[in-house]
Amino acid sequence: MDNQHNSNQKNQNSHKLLNKKTTFLTFNVIVRVLKALVLFAVIAIILGGSLGLGVGMGYFASLVEGTDPPTKEELEREISDITEVSKMTYADGSTISAVKSDLIRTRVDGEHISQLVKNAVIATEDEYFEEHDGVVPKALIRALLSDVGGIGGSSGGSTLTQQLVKQQILTDETTFKRKANEILLAYRIENYFSKDEILTTYLNVSPFGRNNKGENIAGVEEAAKGLFGKSANDLTLPQAAFIAGLPQSPIVYTPYLNTGELKEDISAGIARKDAVLFNMYREKMITKEEYEAAKSYDLAQDFLPSEQANTTAQGFLYYTVLNQAVDVIMDMNIEKAGVNRAELDQVGLDQYEEQARRQIENRGYTIESTIDPTVYNTMQEAVANYGYLLDDGYAAASVETGNILMDNRTGKIIGFVAGRNYDINQNNHAFDTERQVGSTIKPISVYGPAIDQGMIGSESRLANYPTKYKTGGVLENATNAGTNTFDTVRTSLEWSYNIPVVNLNNAMKEQMGDENFSYNNYLSKMNYPADERWSYESAPLGSVEASVYTQTNGFQTLANGGVYQKGYMIEKITDNDGNVIYQHQETPVQVYSTATASIMNDLMRSVLDSKITTPFKDVITGLNPQLASVDFVGKTGTTNDYRDAWLVVSTPSITISSWSGYDENSVMSSNSGIQNSTYLAYLTNAVYTVRPDLFNPEERFTLSDDVIQASVSKLTGDKEGGFMYNNIRYSVSSGSIVSYFAKNGPADSQYKFGYGGTDANYQAYWSKYLSTKTDATGSSGSTGSGNTNTNNNNTNSNTGNVSGNTNTDANTNTNNDATNNDTNTDTNNNETPTEENNNNNNNNQEEETPQGSIEPAPTE
Repeated sequence: MDNQHNSNQKNQNSHKLLNKKTTFLTFNVIVRVLKALVLFAVIAIILGGSLGLGVGMGYFASLVEGTDPPTKEELEREISDITEVSKMTYADGSTISAVKSDLIRTRVDGEHISQLVKNAVIATEDEYFEEHDGVVPKALIRALLSDVGGIGGSSGGSTLTQQLVKQQILTDETTFKRKANEILLAYRIENYFSKDEILTTYLNVSPFGRNNKGENIAGVEEAAKGLFGKSANDLTLPQAAFIAGLPQSPIVYTPYLNTGELKEDISAGIARKDAVLFNMYREKMITKEEYEAAKSYDLAQDFLPSEQANTTAQGFLYYTVLNQAVDVIMDMNIEKAGVNRAELDQVGLDQYEEQARRQIENRGYTIESTIDPTVYNTMQEAVANYGYLLDDGYAAASVETGNILMDNRTGKIIGFVAGRNYDINQNNHAFDTERQVGSTIKPISVYGPAIDQGMIGSESRLANYPTKYKTGGVLENATNAGTNTFDTVRTSLEWSYNIPVVNLNNAMKEQMGDENFSYNNYLSKMNYPADERWSYESAPLGSVEASVYTQTNGFQTLANGGVYQKGYMIEKITDNDGNVIYQHQETPVQVYSTATASIMNDLMRSVLDSKITTPFKDVITGLNPQLASVDFVGKTGTTNDYRDAWLVVSTPSITISSWSGYDENSVMSSNSGIQNSTYLAYLTNAVYTVRPDLFNPEERFTLSDDVIQASVSKLTGDKEGGFMYNNIRYSVSSGSIVSYFAKNGPADSQYKFGYGGTDANYQAYWSKYLSTKTDATGSSGSTGSGNTNTNNNNTNSNTGNVSGNTNTDANTNTNNDATNNDTNTDTNNNETPTEENNNNNNNNQEEETPQGSIEPAPTE
């Protein structure tokens, strides 16, 4: 028993020892595994961090690639924003005006700025300002996490140095590329300048809202004077805290309106002041007692009362040239930043615009415009003297106008009229106002493209029978629902008929397989505004809006052999040292073929010479026979209820335009087209009187050598000869006429020869020329009703022979085209012909139909 007991005890001891060893071994394994995992994690973190750092550094390097590190002198000039007066000049170098800055700024040295203001700014904007080297990495990481994943709250991560870079060199648009450049420049600034220099510069250039005169102010000194009437060195703690809080959102926190009046509610600025005071207390820059006293102080009693600002009125020329220069500098800055303008939102665009405007106002630039002082001043005198010709008494206001004179070969804007009187109406009607373009768009968007594609020639025929839009609305001409015939392209353009041009446009869209063919292939190349309405069935009637500037550029393209030269007003910009920082470069675009442009100019010469829709040539002849010898081409246009009147004319050397209408888009007189044409004639003659060389009277529009001049049938506009129809061959006997084609030439003779029209329309047309004749087998070949019409050629006799009776583009079209959801009822451009021409046109609906006959040929 004792032996057995001892044996059991030994076994128990062995088991205990084994359990202890097992436990120790397990623990040891776990520890080693944990050590291995920790070591692996550390290695992974190090490798991952290294990889991430490497990738990050590589990405950062790619973002700043191509950025030339600025020198200290360049940086100093950039961040200091030294104010130097810029000026604008005419083309001959004479001065238009100095550029007025709307920012009021007074510089002061750092020693003349209260330490209270400096501390307030540091405590609020950059608590680590004295420690960092321009950038706070953890703040950047926090901002990055916030941007990418919404982690870490909303913090911009910008130091005062970075804010200075954004204000003076870059912009606030949020792209990684801009942020990378901001970091690079911030480090460079910290390397070149002391902390006090950086802080002083920030306080001198930052915006601080408005003063008691309503003026925009920049710099702490001007803020102290404009709000409290004292120097920046003499501010109290609550005043200093209020001013230090302004740069974050100057317009929100400023106590003054743009009139200089004190806001009724200044609570936002006071709350911001209290937040600044708390930041100073938190950073131990002020005591609790100072904090409480400054917070409870009634600061409103310190604000200055409102005063009247001294202002100097500027005019259309000043602001137009300035705005054009801002656009130029803005584009340069966007390109320099490597940013795609199309990807910028409105906020980003506004920031680049403000940056460009600030550059121009403060850098001592000389902006050389293309404006001829003699021409410009003459145009202003002309609108002052003859603008009354536009008035019709239909509204209390004056009828406004916009005019531009552009050089065809370069796009250079030589002169313009932006309105009748800047003191009364500051709307820029030449460049900024967009109105429906009316019939002026027909040569640009339909006839030109169709000729360019080889679909038509100058004498091709288009259906002008009563018809409807595809959606059921009635499509009408100005004076009738159709002429009940197939009119030629030339006649359709002279009378500015709606039905033929819509038929042609529908055929072009179908043939080209693109509902927006005209815009995609032509209008977009001339910078016409993108608009879905270009694809509507009613688009050829001109319901889309465009500016006078855009319209002038479109006609410049046709007058320049089909080459678009973007209109421009800024020739060159130089800095204060005479270095050219911008020089206009031509970027020609071949929109139409040379042949197409020359044919369109020939057709638009007929528009003016026929005098059906405009008295321009008659008025010119009465004013100046020498000017009447100039080769003018052009097109009129009106919109529903005579709300807009257009006329754009070109010579081989220049294009001059005129729009007239009321700003509130109200109805004008039915004579508005005549009035607009008469006014433009007076304006043109005034310019000719002082600069006849611009018109180059000896130069003529001629057909280019590659124009196909083909003899075609007067009946069809196609080749002369017979055709097969219903298994019978017909021979056509009619006169011929020369038609101009850009390519392809006329089609073979055929029964359905035009664009548009129904089977019944063709039957009605041919019935006037079919004669009954029995063929050799005794069967009848007639498809019509007997004798030919012998009195079909009356209306065309009016063309070019209106005996001084002229008429205007008018629009009585009540089109309700709803294609592509088009429900607009203000589609346009029916020109109302003169009374004599109108009567002839209505009395003989088979207008301009030539005599001829068609007979079945003998069977073979």
